[in-house]
Amino acid sequence: MTAFVIRRLLQAIVVMLVVAFVAFSLFQYVGDPVQLMMGQFATPADRIRLTHELGLDQPFYVQFFHFVVNALHGQFGVSLRIGKPVSVLLAQRLPATLELSICAALLALAAGIPAGVYAGLRPNSWLARTAMSASLLGVSLPTFLIGILLILVFAVKLGWLPAFGRGDVVHLGGWSTGLLTRSGLLSLIMPTITLGLFQLTLIMRLVRSEMLEVLRADYIKFARARGLSDRAVNFGHALKNTLVPVITITGLQLGSIIAFSIITEQVFQWPGMGLLFVQAVSYADIPVMAAYLCLIALVFVVINLIVDLLYYVVDPRLRIDRAGASGH
Repeated sequence: MTAFVIRRLLQAIVVMLVVAFVAFSLFQYVGDPVQLMMGQFATPADRIRLTHELGLDQPFYVQFFHFVVNALHGQFGVSLRIGKPVSVLLAQRLPATLELSICAALLALAAGIPAGVYAGLRPNSWLARTAMSASLLGVSLPTFLIGILLILVFAVKLGWLPAFGRGDVVHLGGWSTGLLTRSGLLSLIMPTITLGLFQLTLIMRLVRSEMLEVLRADYIKFARARGLSDRAVNFGHALKNTLVPVITITGLQLGSIIAFSIITEQVFQWPGMGLLFVQAVSYADIPVMAAYLCLIALVFVVINLIVDLLYYVVDPRLRIDRAGASGH
């Protein structure tokens, strides 16, 4: 187990270094930070002075080393568009993105797993057929179109929900949440459905296919032959083995929800990191873009490590294989 964790950590470090190199390359090949910060009317002396202060006159490898060291301390410089430290901007936007992403993930899990299990146990029922047909819409429709349709129906036509924004928030220390206010909860409904619908349908279809495959396995037939009840077979044996690949996909999808919440935040003007990144791209705000890439990569690395550990715990075959390999 320890060797497994150490190997995964070493792989994570390599991945983060590669992402840091890509993010650092933005400073070299995308725009001119000195030009963006000082404008076109700056004198050559002022440009030389700022270039030296930013360390842009140093060799490439020295600049990359300083970038990695500063990134480890959470320092990515100052936003060229807003003029505030990037770490402060991300800290202000992080609660909104995490709140939206976690709610979307919970919606996908809470609805996707039961629906997939039911569709796997009753594949020929009209409800299962209807759910599978409806899931095609969730997989096929683009995210921005789902958001626009929800706004048209529930905000414009019915007037039940706010069309944009986060609503009123409550500040708890350095954290802000809209879950404790009525307007915050109402503002969260449509973005959560928009962001979580694709993940919901994906999980439902995955659970259904895995459930159908597991129910055809020999050990399920033996369990029924022993006289076990349908409940014990379906939920004690079949569902447990179905969840092994679901854990992997779900973990990766959680990272995708956080990373690709950009479109949802743009449609609903949700004040999260995704909207900040879109604004940074339009202005070529390189420090914000680099910090966002590193942060999203860190999220994926941490989630992948957690998924690997859960996979190791849930699937006993991995422990047996590794124990046998160490024995030889």
